[in-house]
Amino acid sequence: MFEHLDIMINGRRMQVVAAGKKSTNAILFLHGYPQSWSAFEAVMQLLSADYYVLAVDLPGIGDSADIGNYSKKAIAAHIAAVITSLGLSRVVVAGHDIGGMITFSLLRHFPHLLSAAVIMSTAVPGVMPWEEVKRNPYIWHFAFFAVPHLPEAMIAGHESPLCHYFYDTLAYNKAAITPEKRQQYVDLYRKASALNTSLGWYRAFSEDEKELAPVHPVAVPVLYLRGHKEPGEFSSYIEGLRKSGCQEVTGAIIDDSGHFTPEENPAGVAHAIHLFLTDRQII
Repeated sequence: MFEHLDIMINGRRMQVVAAGKKSTNAILFLHGYPQSWSAFEAVMQLLSADYYVLAVDLPGIGDSADIGNYSKKAIAAHIAAVITSLGLSRVVVAGHDIGGMITFSLLRHFPHLLSAAVIMSTAVPGVMPWEEVKRNPYIWHFAFFAVPHLPEAMIAGHESPLCHYFYDTLAYNKAAITPEKRQQYVDLYRKASALNTSLGWYRAFSEDEKELAPVHPVAVPVLYLRGHKEPGEFSSYIEGLRKSGCQEVTGAIIDDSGHFTPEENPAGVAHAIHLFLTDRQII
């Protein structure tokens, strides 16, 4: 069902996985930590009858080459080049976790490429309630990953318990992230390049706060999704996006899900995206 595309962007390889008919509207999925494109596999299967669905391994993960810059603006520029290279017109970009931050950067810097955006289960650097999230002791890894050198020394060789900690702590439907999928992710993130890249995402947050802070209004419609068992006041995320300049923001809660919504409840995520797009005639 899935077609694996290897494309070159600025001399660097990017893995893109696609399904559906190219003649239909395109949805491009961006994964988070610690996952890969396959976090969206079930969602893509559900949406492929109506849309041309694509997902990438972010630069430095899996078969996608590292670009050496981990700010969300730099990664967004690389994804924008992927969109252009594939000849996609007015694509819907849907990002989860780190991918959601990159999606927001695409909204901020490349709105002309997007017909809509979906941001899932993440706070955006510089956007309310970011400061509150940073102070949350349960989000300890933000500060730890930002420490120079120490995380590399402590994580190397211990990727499995670290990844399992996040799946078991942040997921409500823990069984949805199967042993096979967990092992696949662990194998990806134990590579030195992936470890360097993933830590780089967090170390760039201070830069991201400046780049992604409110600048000007954005007219692209935005859907914000969050699992019903994920901590945090849902309305504050919606309000933060509106205050950041997003003029049209819709929110939806995904039932039976914690943080890893695309895997915990793929049918709920697919339905919410399809309803959002059809209501706005982005079909």
